[in-house]
Amino acid sequence: MKLLVPNIVPFAASIDGVEVVVYDPNVPIPEAHVDATALVVWGVHDALVFDAAARLRELTWVQLLSAGSDVGLSAGFAPGATMTGGRSLHDAPVAEHALALTLAAARRVHTLVRAQIGHRWAGEIGGFQPETSSKVFSTLRGANVVVWGFGAIATALAPHLQALGAHVTGVGTRARTEGDVEVVTPDALPELFATTDVVIMILPATAETIGALSAELLAALPSHAWVINVGRGATIDQDALIAALQARSIAGAALDVTVPEPLPVDSPLWDLPNVIITPHGAGGRPIGADALIEHNVRALLDGAPLRNLVRPAR
Repeated sequence: MKLLVPNIVPFAASIDGVEVVVYDPNVPIPEAHVDATALVVWGVHDALVFDAAARLRELTWVQLLSAGSDVGLSAGFAPGATMTGGRSLHDAPVAEHALALTLAAARRVHTLVRAQIGHRWAGEIGGFQPETSSKVFSTLRGANVVVWGFGAIATALAPHLQALGAHVTGVGTRARTEGDVEVVTPDALPELFATTDVVIMILPATAETIGALSAELLAALPSHAWVINVGRGATIDQDALIAALQARSIAGAALDVTVPEPLPVDSPLWDLPNVIITPHGAGGRPIGADALIEHNVRALLDGAPLRNLVRPAR
C-alpha cells in the first residue's frame, strides 16, 4: 500500500507493507505518486481534492479528516475507493468554538472590541446592569438554546451549555432523547423558534440542508435571538440572514462559516454591528487523526471494518 499523508498531519506509525509518502497539500499530487492506493485528505483546497480524484485512479481508500464529507463525496473519487471521514476528531474544538461564540454574543464582546479599537469606554455595557430580560440575550442562565444538527459535536457541546444554565433542545433527522436532551425534527422548528434565545447550527452541507435556515424560519425567531453557525455556510440562506440582521428582526449572528469562503471584502456582513465573524477556525485541529489513520490502515490490511465509514467501495 502506498499511503499519501499531508505534511500538516503528524503520522509516524511504521506498518509492514505500507509505504508512507508525505505530500504538500498546497500543490497537486506529484505525478510520481498518482499510483497511490490510499490518500489522507486534510488542508487540501477543494480544487486540489477534485484534481486528486481525477488523477489518482488506483485509490482503494480515501481518509478524510474533516468533520464534513461533502467535498470528498462530490470530488469524483473512483467508485472502487472506500471513503472514511473525520467524525469525532473535531468534537471538542468545534464545541469550544461554538460555546465561545455564544458567550461572546451574550456578553457583547463584538461591541466591546469595536469600542476598544475606537478608544471608547462602552458605558452602556459596563457598570450596573439590569437582571436578565426576555428582550435581550445576555446570559445562558435560563436561556433556550436550539442546536440544529445534533450529532457528535452537539453531544460534546450540550453539557457545557447546560452547565451554564441553558435549556438545550436538539434538532435532528429523527426524534429521540440523547442523554437528557430532547431531539426533535425540523418540523417542530417554527413553534420551537418562537421561544428560542440562541440557535446553533452544526449542519453538514447536503442536498437536504442547503438553505435550511430559511427566511421563513428566521422570521419565526424572536427579535432578541442570535444565530450561531459552526457547521457549513450553505445551510443558512445568507441573503435572508443579512436582511434579518439589517432589519434587526434578530439580534445578531456569530458565523464561523460563510458563502463563499473567504468572505468577500464587500460583503455587508463585515460591517454589520451585530455580527461576529471568525475564519472557519472552529475545527482546524483534528485531535487523534494519527490514531484514526493507523486504525483504518491496519483494518484495511486485515479486512476488518473501517472506522467512520462514509462510502463503501462499489
